[in-house]
Amino acid sequence: MRKSNEDTWQRFQKYYTEFPTLGLALDLSRMDFPEEFFTTMAPRLEKAFAAMAALEQGAIANPDEGRMVGHYWLRNSTLAPNSSIRHEIEATLAAIKEFGAEVHSGKVGGTNGPFQNLLVIGIGGSALGPQFVSHALGNPASDKLRVWFFDNTDPDGMDGTLARMRSELGKTLCLVISKSGGTKETRNGMLEAQTAYQSSGLNFGAHAVAVTGIDSELDKYAIKNGWLRRFPMWDWIGGRTSETSAVGLLPAALQGLDIDAILAGAKAADDVTRQTELRTNPAAQMALMWFHIGEGRGTKDMVVLPYKDRLELFSRYLQQLVMESLGKEKDLTGKIVNQGLAVYGNKGSTDQHAYVQQLRDGIPNFFVTFIEVLKDRKEQSMFVDPHVTCGDYLNGFLQGTRQALYENGRESMTITIKDASAFAIGLLIALFERTVGLYASLINVNAYNQPGVEAGKKAAGTIIDLQLRILTLLAGKKASPLTASQIADAIGGKPHVESVFKICEHLAANDRSLLKKSASSPFAATYELV
Repeated sequence: MRKSNEDTWQRFQKYYTEFPTLGLALDLSRMDFPEEFFTTMAPRLEKAFAAMAALEQGAIANPDEGRMVGHYWLRNSTLAPNSSIRHEIEATLAAIKEFGAEVHSGKVGGTNGPFQNLLVIGIGGSALGPQFVSHALGNPASDKLRVWFFDNTDPDGMDGTLARMRSELGKTLCLVISKSGGTKETRNGMLEAQTAYQSSGLNFGAHAVAVTGIDSELDKYAIKNGWLRRFPMWDWIGGRTSETSAVGLLPAALQGLDIDAILAGAKAADDVTRQTELRTNPAAQMALMWFHIGEGRGTKDMVVLPYKDRLELFSRYLQQLVMESLGKEKDLTGKIVNQGLAVYGNKGSTDQHAYVQQLRDGIPNFFVTFIEVLKDRKEQSMFVDPHVTCGDYLNGFLQGTRQALYENGRESMTITIKDASAFAIGLLIALFERTVGLYASLINVNAYNQPGVEAGKKAAGTIIDLQLRILTLLAGKKASPLTASQIADAIGGKPHVESVFKICEHLAANDRSLLKKSASSPFAATYELV
């Protein structure tokens, strides 16, 4: 319901909170929760605080996998449940800093001289976090290394990246990130990179570093092939909460970013969001807003709109953190609940020329999280109009969009930070990690497993196995063209005839010695090996 300006101002004063130690403010005034909402939710929130405290003390917070969840220990090792874990955290951080210094000084370099580039190979949390931080904090004028990514198993995408850096592979450090070492996308990217190095006459191992679990497939491979370094990933750290582990800190340090400031920002946010007083805990406030707007079932999507180019990748990072954590079929009791919170976003004011039209006038199936950055740039800005800068316009578009949405019954909350510094990036990461954890407790789901992801990996493996069976069959039936249906019958895969069709189409399109002969319909086409 639209409120008068006076009512809006009164509500703003009541639900706008500053957190001075973080340089953060949170405005909930444009979320239309009832006055008694916080009181009604107090018992649930109390249980969520208790669950979070137990998690930080080393309880098995991921019961499906029987694991502790310890990303909070990464920025305050004194919280670790035992001295062994504390030592591992501290030793790894020291090793990251030492290796970064060796690379920057040229003590550790490539075949053709000091390292100038960094190629990061990972998928999911092993890429989204490092990409976000690299984009948010990088500066071509001061970065120690230029950073590139293989973040998919798309051959054309990898070719495009290699084309831009192939002449410099002898000065390129390659960082491969995979906890198990068995993640196919990352393994494939590593093999593609290794082949590129070898075709350039370079020893890949002399340019390679691994971040992986101890004794994993990747760990053993790195040892066998004489890689430069290996850094640990622990089973108590999930990929989507790994940015303050070696997964995120190592590429950031190699790029030349201030990892101590990132950790300090995350720790400061942890300290504040650990408090059990709602008024002084921004993560608890945000978690309650998620519960309110989605009626505890995620019925509305979250649109993340940061008004800062440096935060452009934040919505992509949050998609995994939020959706992989909360998108669950069952709750902790095994009851089917089909929970989740969809996330999408762009950046201001690009969004105003993209989809704000629908946000204001279309289906009201969302709420907005605006992220405002007060500091425009390090230097003074020029005036593009009398007494008006580009940053003034950006601020105007944020406020205007927020008001236009609210006038049409679209709810939003606004996070304000002072600047886009390393400290601020660390606190944003930790703020949303804690919000996810608290909200998961409110809706009683396991935020730290990913059964749907594992199901997808298993299904992909089934397709690869089916492809090998198809090729084996056709190899024994040369000069005997078969339709997809006939192939499926012959390999006993009739229920998978659609997959057989798609596999044959893909193989034929990629010159894999599979000849397709078109017919009266796509399904009467035949395939044979030539």
